[in-house]
Amino acid sequence: MRAAYQAGLREFGENYVQEFLGKSPELSDLADARFHLIGHLQSNKARVACDLFDVVHTADSVKLLQRLESAAAERTSKLGKPQLEVLVEVRLSLEDSKSGVRPQELPALLATAQQCPHLAVTGLMTMPPWHADAEHSRPHFRELAGLARQYGLPKLSMGMSGDFEVAIEEGATLVRVGTALFGSRPKPAPDGSTP
Repeated sequence: MRAAYQAGLREFGENYVQEFLGKSPELSDLADARFHLIGHLQSNKARVACDLFDVVHTADSVKLLQRLESAAAERTSKLGKPQLEVLVEVRLSLEDSKSGVRPQELPALLATAQQCPHLAVTGLMTMPPWHADAEHSRPHFRELAGLARQYGLPKLSMGMSGDFEVAIEEGATLVRVGTALFGSRPKPAPDGSTP
């Protein structure tokens, strides 16, 4: 991450709260870097995530929004930090393994977000099913872009190393290209540590 920072990158994504908890102290001197949580967030880790990250891409329930709001309010009163930027994760595929709200649940979740003054919901995020052909992701990206326009949300977090070009063509403003930049990495252990 330091090499990427020295090369000019300022936006960094992380999949796991616990893993970034160990890295964060070593990166605290990167004053203008912004850190994004792009992996699933359990509501019991909302407070830690709020302390560590500038942006959370995976808000997917009323309970999680309420926990993030509480943590962000505390963060503002103690540290004077601004609102926590949040994107709502939308599940557009039929895969049970995917997280996110269904499109029909989005209005209720956005209504809850409007009642959270310490959160700034700026966009939507999705994870289409993996496929070797990036074109299979296009319908999911197009649908998410339509939802973002419908609700007046400017940011779209979609596209990864294998399909980011298609995502950009469909309007992505945030792409998650860790593997393309840093190579593949070992999967963390259940405790969040890297083997």
